[in-house]
Amino acid sequence: RDSDHRAWTPVSCTVTRQNATVQGLTEGKAYFFRIAAENIIGMGPFTETTKEIVIRDPITVPDRPEDLEVKAVTKNSVTLTWNPPKYNGGSDITMYVLESRLIGKEKFHKVTKEKMLDRKYTVEGLKEGDTYEYRVSACNIVGQGKPSFCTKPITCKDEIAPPTLDLDFRDKLIVRVGEAFSLTGRYTGKPAPKVTWLKDDIVVKEDDRTKIKTTPTTLCLGILKSVREDSGKYCVTVENSTGSRKGFCQVNVVDRPSPPVGPVIFDEVHKDHMVVSWKPPLDDGGSEITNYIIEKKDAHKDLWMPVTSATVKTTCKIPKLLEGREYQIRIYAENLYGISDPLISDEMKAKDRFRVPDAPEQPVIKDVTKDSAVVVWNKPYDGGKPITNYIVEKKETMATRWVRVTKDPIFPSTQFKVPDLLEGCQYEFRVSAENEIGVGDPSPPSKPIFARDPIAKPGPPVNPEAVDKTKNSVDLSWQPPRRDGNGKIIGYLVEYQKVGDEEWKKANLTADSCPETKYKVTGLTEGLTYKFRVRAVNAAGESEPAYVPDPVEVKDRLEPPELILDANMAREQHVKAGDTLRLSAVIKGVPFPKVSWKKEDQEVSPKADIEVTGIGSKLEIRNTVHEDGGIYSLTVENPAGSKTVSVKVVVLDKPGPPRNLQISDVRSDSCYITWMEPEDDGGSVITNYVVERKDVASAQWLAISSSSKKRSHMAKYLIEGTQYLFRVAAENQYGRGPYVETLKPIKAIDPLHPPGPPKNLHHVDVDKTEVSLVWNRPDRDGGAEITGYLVEYQEDGADEWTKFQTVPMLDCVVTGL
Repeated sequence: RDSDHRAWTPVSCTVTRQNATVQGLTEGKAYFFRIAAENIIGMGPFTETTKEIVIRDPITVPDRPEDLEVKAVTKNSVTLTWNPPKYNGGSDITMYVLESRLIGKEKFHKVTKEKMLDRKYTVEGLKEGDTYEYRVSACNIVGQGKPSFCTKPITCKDEIAPPTLDLDFRDKLIVRVGEAFSLTGRYTGKPAPKVTWLKDDIVVKEDDRTKIKTTPTTLCLGILKSVREDSGKYCVTVENSTGSRKGFCQVNVVDRPSPPVGPVIFDEVHKDHMVVSWKPPLDDGGSEITNYIIEKKDAHKDLWMPVTSATVKTTCKIPKLLEGREYQIRIYAENLYGISDPLISDEMKAKDRFRVPDAPEQPVIKDVTKDSAVVVWNKPYDGGKPITNYIVEKKETMATRWVRVTKDPIFPSTQFKVPDLLEGCQYEFRVSAENEIGVGDPSPPSKPIFARDPIAKPGPPVNPEAVDKTKNSVDLSWQPPRRDGNGKIIGYLVEYQKVGDEEWKKANLTADSCPETKYKVTGLTEGLTYKFRVRAVNAAGESEPAYVPDPVEVKDRLEPPELILDANMAREQHVKAGDTLRLSAVIKGVPFPKVSWKKEDQEVSPKADIEVTGIGSKLEIRNTVHEDGGIYSLTVENPAGSKTVSVKVVVLDKPGPPRNLQISDVRSDSCYITWMEPEDDGGSVITNYVVERKDVASAQWLAISSSSKKRSHMAKYLIEGTQYLFRVAAENQYGRGPYVETLKPIKAIDPLHPPGPPKNLHHVDVDKTEVSLVWNRPDRDGGAEITGYLVEYQEDGADEWTKFQTVPMLDCVVTGL
């Protein structure tokens, strides 16, 4: 029966031998078999096979493996591969056995030691130069089959072959932005070459977009979603120990260009047309710009109108404009691969831009004589139309009217000799430019000049002498030169020379820094002796020097300090609070004394402004307060001595608040108020005190005394039961000081006393646990209505009274006894 079924199928019933052949079975299926003996009496019991039997052909050893090949040979290894046998003998291959024979020997030796099922094996550890042949056998469960046919004799040595390179791409490749591209090819070489990709001589590295794939025989560089920066010269290098091969490809990733570079420049603006220009795009997209597309738009409308799309220049005339309207210009760049984003101009009004020339800069006057002068100027902006004439005008400095110097045209020269000046008069000149539009504004007036012949250098100064000196300076004085060379003396140059030196040094660099006939030479070295000389300078130049007769030794001239007090430094200075305190004095002494101000022998307040000059000193305090009063002293000191003066300053102000305000003797209609005088009377006698009261329910204070000179007051006419606040302030001739106020409200009530004892206490009834009591009112209530009576009891013989309760009436029943 089939092992998958339960029903038995008869095979034969006539078998007399002890064996039988069962026909018609299916290969690969499993069956069970059973046998029973039969005689004339009948059939005996069946005997069954113990386990299922799978139907298959008989198992033999495998056939020989096929296609044994040598894949690689080095000096010490051989790599072989093979295919399985056509027939495995009816059982799975369990392993392969690889054998080798050294040429010259008879026997094959087993190469593989482990149980190997792979059909590739590398024999290692061979000796360079030896020659072997190889064969391989397959094994199954039965045993080892026949060996394969032997390989050809193989000698162990490195195989060498220079690289070859076969590329699938041309020298140039053009790719659109966003598209992918790849560079592929094939290569050979032994030993296996190294493959390197370069772009513009830089090694290409893999990233999200760049993929490199190399197999033993193929190579590939792929770029996904290309961008403009992927453009460049790509190079692939295939290199081994025998040499190298290179392949090149110039890749150009192309795109539409970037926008033209702005801003749009309006080279010409007219009432009916404009001329604009711009710069080419920074990136032409990898392809030459074929043309620009120019459009115009009225700034107050949304419609763009075409101007041209055929220009290749970066300038264009925009025609057919309406005068007074504002326009915008839009420019696109185009190449073979598309049109760029636009460059849009600012708004520009269509109107003629020509105007009169600008005003020239201030003219310069030269070559002055007693009756003429040459005016020189620079050409101004011409307003868009060429300048055709210059107009030169003159006026005397003190006059107001400008006069044209000639009616003849002045052009193209930018200078003119003005004739007919009056000797000794002072003149100013100005220039205007003219074009076909009209005459422009005049230039600023020139510097004033006097009409007189050129001047000569002055004579030397007269009688220079040293009039004073200190340890580092010398004061010089001299008289003006006897002749000024017909020119005003600009000033003087002072020079000095240390005795023994040859070089003269300048004390002042320019003559106009010393316009007077005196000068203080500073920066000298104490104890040294110097020579001095002075030159006069006018517009023509420097005079010959005049020398101080004798050398001067530099050292201090000592004079003790001297103070000349101003009126504000009298013995006592009164100043009203809020006013400014000023103390000042004139100071003399050589060298100039050191000045210091003190208050009560301490540093003066930081709010004080102290000024020290070369002739005196001043102390000033603004917005004085009472605390600024005190004794101020001014001390001046130099090596010859010192001097000090003092002044008492009183700052007059309102008094401070009274002290220790007390309320006593409170009654239902009055109370008594006392206080002490303020700590600070403000520098003036207190004239009176102001006393005020206020009902706590009211917002207004009422004066109850404003002329009291005493430090107490009886407040009368209070309303019984009302709560009051009181305050007091002091006054002097400068005003009323701050108030001092009671801390708590004062209630207007008479003083309270305890009431008297109840009268005639007696009992009116007694029970075994309670007593009924009655009594009469006391003689006095202490100034307030009686609110109740406290009842207490005491057990006879005890010390303590026990409180029972407080009752409002004149009777009580004491219970719980």
